[in-house]
Amino acid sequence: MARYTGPACRLCRREGQKLFLKGERCMSDKCSVARRPAAPGQHGANSKKLKEYGMQLREKQKARRYYGVLENQFKHYYEIAAKQEGITGENLLSLLERRFDNVVYRMGLAESRKEARQLVTHGHFSINGKKANVPSIIVKQGDVIALREGARSSEKFKGLMEAMESNNAPKWLEVDNSAVSAKVIALPKRDDIDFPFEEQLIVELYSK
Repeated sequence: MARYTGPACRLCRREGQKLFLKGERCMSDKCSVARRPAAPGQHGANSKKLKEYGMQLREKQKARRYYGVLENQFKHYYEIAAKQEGITGENLLSLLERRFDNVVYRMGLAESRKEARQLVTHGHFSINGKKANVPSIIVKQGDVIALREGARSSEKFKGLMEAMESNNAPKWLEVDNSAVSAKVIALPKRDDIDFPFEEQLIVELYSK
């Protein structure tokens, strides 16, 4: 299945809230959710109240789009989360947070997860000193993610490195601005994820 290549703002409008898919634009007056809050399409303004299944589906779609993963990928993460000890919904969010591209975004070295995915694919980052270019890698506690030496001289990364110093990284990442790296010092917990997910609805959807 190919990735969605249409307007990112359309996805935010469909879910009825900002998914922060376009970086700075999401925080500006140009944000489509603020300007046109109704769902896209001819009948978007007349959306009906969702039933139980509709609410579960929308929550799953919201999480999938927020992290930028495909349908089969998302289901695979759920299956892994369901086999782990603990609460399945929280396990699922922890796995998604530990995706390689999301960690790069959390470090402040990309304006959006989409951009982070592209930068990872182009081979600008390493894990534990080894070049890694697969965005879906799930990092583990103790892993060190770093910007590769060859990329640090580019104008693109010079600006991002300056922004990285003022970035509010999550507490499960220990960021070293001078080395342009971050170490995973703990697994993300539910309190570390500030986006208002209702992960139990996702669990209910897949449990049917």
